[in-house]
Amino acid sequence: MKSCLLILLVAVAAAAAERLWPEYNYHEAIGIPRFEAIKRFEEGTDFDGGRIWGGQAVGAGAQPHLGGLIITLTNNRQATCGSSLISNTRSVTAAHCWRSRNAQGVVSQGRTLTLVWASNRLMSGGTRMATTNVVMHPQYDMTWLHNDVAVIRHNHVNFNNNINRIALATGSNSYAGTWAVAAGFGRTNDNWSSPNPDKRQANLLVITNAVCDDTFQTGVVISSTLCVSTTHGSSTCPGDSGGPLAIGSGNNRILIGITSFGTQWCTRGFPAGFARVTSFASWIQGQM
Repeated sequence: MKSCLLILLVAVAAAAAERLWPEYNYHEAIGIPRFEAIKRFEEGTDFDGGRIWGGQAVGAGAQPHLGGLIITLTNNRQATCGSSLISNTRSVTAAHCWRSRNAQGVVSQGRTLTLVWASNRLMSGGTRMATTNVVMHPQYDMTWLHNDVAVIRHNHVNFNNNINRIALATGSNSYAGTWAVAAGFGRTNDNWSSPNPDKRQANLLVITNAVCDDTFQTGVVISSTLCVSTTHGSSTCPGDSGGPLAIGSGNNRILIGITSFGTQWCTRGFPAGFARVTSFASWIQGQM
């Protein structure tokens, strides 16, 4: 009996060990290196690489709700993320784009950020606007990345063919089985030095939380999480954080997810997690 119990405990421990933690030390591990790689590229250094894995590069007018973010931290280092424009004066992003921490508990805090719209480059072109007004969800958890949502308050930006709002998903639709489009300025492969500065988009299939939960440590995936499969040849990657997962097209686009977490590998078929917008729509609208 004891030997059987020991075997069972070892098997359970091994199964738990196979589950993954999302990367929560965003600024140091992802945002700052990503910013520096893009900056070097745009300054003319020769690198190879890219962003959203398996997606397509898109022009300045594609994904008109997508805003690139350049975050200046309190230590004066800079990082990058994405955001979605939801009104002339409000955008949404992931809370970890504004505040994250490392394993030792040291917090990386944003001081100012610059939003970049209507440009397929992060460091140049388009309409650019700086702000210090970011409201994180009051229950945001830096370790588990629960409630990973923040609202950015900024000056009025005019809508045009290249800059436009996206509607928030409401209701109880889980969207499981739905194809959606993610967009961002992150990597396109598992090479950390890959910089290609063009924004990209990819079609991703929404899956059930139960399937997603098999990959991550117990407790990471909760009801307000939305997950996508990355086994169809594309995925969000480190650096896409805060960006949109949307359905629809044109003026009928609906934001269903805010890019929140994945693994450090974006080409190995692991699911990716988003903040489920239907769970946060009321809170977001309260910040308008």
